[in-house]
Amino acid sequence: MSRRIPHWPPTPAWPSPQQSLLRKVGVVTVTQIIQVAVVHCRSCAWCVSSQRQEVLSGVVVIMSKDTVQHQGISLTMEGSVNLQLSAKSVGVFEAFYNSVKYTLRCDMRRSLLAKDLTKSCEFIIHSSPQKGKLTASPVDFTITPETLQNVKERASLPRFLIRGHLNSTNCIIMQPLTGELVVESSEVAIKSIELQLVRVETCGCAEGYARDATEIQNIQIAEGDICRGLPIPIYMVFPRLFTCPTLETTNFKIEFEVNVVVGLQDDHLITENFPLKLCRM
Repeated sequence: MSRRIPHWPPTPAWPSPQQSLLRKVGVVTVTQIIQVAVVHCRSCAWCVSSQRQEVLSGVVVIMSKDTVQHQGISLTMEGSVNLQLSAKSVGVFEAFYNSVKYTLRCDMRRSLLAKDLTKSCEFIIHSSPQKGKLTASPVDFTITPETLQNVKERASLPRFLIRGHLNSTNCIIMQPLTGELVVESSEVAIKSIELQLVRVETCGCAEGYARDATEIQNIQIAEGDICRGLPIPIYMVFPRLFTCPTLETTNFKIEFEVNVVVGLQDDHLITENFPLKLCRM
């Protein structure tokens, strides 16, 4: 899918010295900044907001030791979906979220004896804000050897007690995930405490489903054998380029989870998982 912008310049809007020079000889010097046509996504469904339409604008800077002759500058806006097979699992596609890209390409046409010049720039599209009011969903948690899942030898685990809370697992994507964690007791010294943000993509049909989990951010919130009973703040800003509002359809889902990971000095790793729902309001 692409939208082609008419050849430059559709309506010259430069100061008179530049305009006069371009009209007479069609030459651009090294010191000139050429303002190209503004890309206005008037008919583009990707950029349409519920409140206003977005404008993608800027300038093209041409740098050369000598004068540059050309036969026109054009802009092309493209949207592409490029699915690649995963090297981890046979028959499974790599991260679906990273496969959709939008680019703006600038082309300078030159004579037959000179090669055309092309430069591309990727840009990000935000979905329209969701209507309605987000309801907070605070979560209190307690981590002990008894609450852990998928443990084969529970009796060999050291004794520990970790309490905490997340202010809400329903999150506005432009606001941080916040909360608090307290290590009440631990028989073994603590090495570190981390927050791990995971994006989970699921795609499938009647034949089955493919699930791909990708760690997109890891933040250390504590290091060393921290004081017992000391509140440790939980504060995570969602990475803009790797997150999006939670999406769930019949055959495709994009979900997010956060893991609280506690590493002990005896190399035991304690993990507690919390599903998140991200919204854009």
